[in-house]
Amino acid sequence: MSEQIRILVVDDHTVVRQGIVALLNTVSDLTVVAEAADGQEAIDVYRKHRPDVTLMDLRLPKMGGADAIAQIRQEHPTARIIVLTTFDGDEDIFRALQAGAKGYLLKGTDADELTAAIRSVYAGKSRIPAFVAEKLAERMGGPALTARELEVLKRIVAGRSNKEISGDLHISEATVKTHINSLLSKLGVSDRTQAATTALQRGIVHLD
Repeated sequence: MSEQIRILVVDDHTVVRQGIVALLNTVSDLTVVAEAADGQEAIDVYRKHRPDVTLMDLRLPKMGGADAIAQIRQEHPTARIIVLTTFDGDEDIFRALQAGAKGYLLKGTDADELTAAIRSVYAGKSRIPAFVAEKLAERMGGPALTARELEVLKRIVAGRSNKEISGDLHISEATVKTHINSLLSKLGVSDRTQAATTALQRGIVHLD
């Protein structure tokens, strides 16, 4: 029997997680040793089981996937983590890979691609599909939003007015307008509606 690759599966949707576990356990050289339903649990379970490869969703309760990846990699620099998510925005991809993920797959991926990615990452390689690499290149080529611009953008997505944003962030309305003009330029859009749409499509902001 070939060497077993020990896997941790992290997903907050029980049916999805159980489906992934059942699939992986049918493959002779793969075995799921642990599961987790949120980012904090993922860190705790990783510490306990030290899996060879972790499959990590991005949208998780308590702590997001990218933050959990960063924490695990900080404690265990050799951790091999593959993102398995429904999110394909360039900002999602950038955050996950910046945090230390070695692979990025969408949940529509077929079983052969998933198992191949696990074996590849286990062997010390990265597994980044072409479309992910393209989106990452787009993200790397554009100017990054400042922390304050991101705060303003999140409130635009939430439907807050300039006056409300001013009150939320304790800055003047004129300053809010300056931040909005800057982030519109960086996003390559002409108005607030387009900014909100682009922010959601790219994964810069998520609706909770």
